Amino acid sequence: MASNKPAPEAPSRFGSDFASEYGNDRRTEFGAEFTTDFTADGFGESDRSWEEWNPTEESVRPVRGRHRVAKQRNGLARSSTVLGVGVIAAVGAGGMATAQSKPPVSISLPDSLADNLPDAKSLPGVGSLFADDSVDQAKAAESAAPLTSAGITTAEAEQGATDAGEALRARILQQAEQQQSAADAEAKAAEEKAATEKAAAEAKAKQDAAEAKAAAEKKKAEEAAKAKAEAERIAKLAASFTIPTSSYTITSTFGEAGSMWSSGYHTGLDFAAPTGTPIKAVHSGTIKSAGWSGSYGYRTVLELEDGTELWFCHQSSIDVTVGQKVTTGDTIGRVGATGNVTGPHLHLEVHTPAGTGIDPMTWLRDKGLTV
Repeated sequence: MASNKPAPEAPSRFGSDFASEYGNDRRTEFGAEFTTDFTADGFGESDRSWEEWNPTEESVRPVRGRHRVAKQRNGLARSSTVLGVGVIAAVGAGGMATAQSKPPVSISLPDSLADNLPDAKSLPGVGSLFADDSVDQAKAAESAAPLTSAGITTAEAEQGATDAGEALRARILQQAEQQQSAADAEAKAAEEKAATEKAAAEAKAKQDAAEAKAAAEKKKAEEAAKAKAEAERIAKLAASFTIPTSSYTITSTFGEAGSMWSSGYHTGLDFAAPTGTPIKAVHSGTIKSAGWSGSYGYRTVLELEDGTELWFCHQSSIDVTVGQKVTTGDTIGRVGATGNVTGPHLHLEVHTPAGTGIDPMTWLRDKGLTV
């Protein structure tokens, strides 16, 4: 192969040799223009010619691309690039010419070595390059398959589906059925929930009604028991209390206003009865006083165990003495018209242990008596 001479060193534009050697040579747009003479030995001498270059709009083209070659006034960068490309082209041409001119070389192997070589299909990464009959048949079957089976899944293919459109339609219908089933299940669950809530509400209402009825019955029973106990209490009291006289008529009640009474109102309860009618002890107690008492006439005061005082006034006679113990129903005097009166009657007053006068009729009724 021919040898290449080294490229001549580019002179500097700042040196004194540049003007003398290249001052009048012809120059192109980006550097020097070279004329290379190739000989059989290789790369020959260059015939350089220069001329003055005046750039214009037509001769100056915009530099495009990512890599741009800086403009040189003397064109040395351009000339060096062109020279290098020429050298490479010359060397490649010489090598190609030498390779084409040589005859091919035959390579033979001994029979013993050829017989012991492994099968190419068994070599890793090589066997896959050889296509056997089964692969060819599979490719043939695949190429023969219709294009509409491209969207069919393996499960659908196993079920016999061959058309992708029908398979898609079947999938859509299946999905719709699943959605409908889910909606039906949800609606059924909602109905069951509503039915359960309704049943619970009805059961609660029945329970509340039963509880209300039981409470009413309990209250009624309690009231009945209370009334019964009160009746028993009154009956027991009635057995221990009695009306102070018999054959009587109520003529004046507690609190009546009038000029006949010194206080301006009536302070007791009047039982009008014939003179001499027996007066009985209303309850067991002790005779605290017995005798004349001014406008009350003959009066007997009976003190009960709780400190309550009963005044029996206007008597015609007194049958007990001070300090005497009496029981319910004992005769303690007789009806009369003594003191400030208009006719025979028993004037009964009731005083609390504190000395306050109260309504005798209310007090007697509280003791279970009917006046």
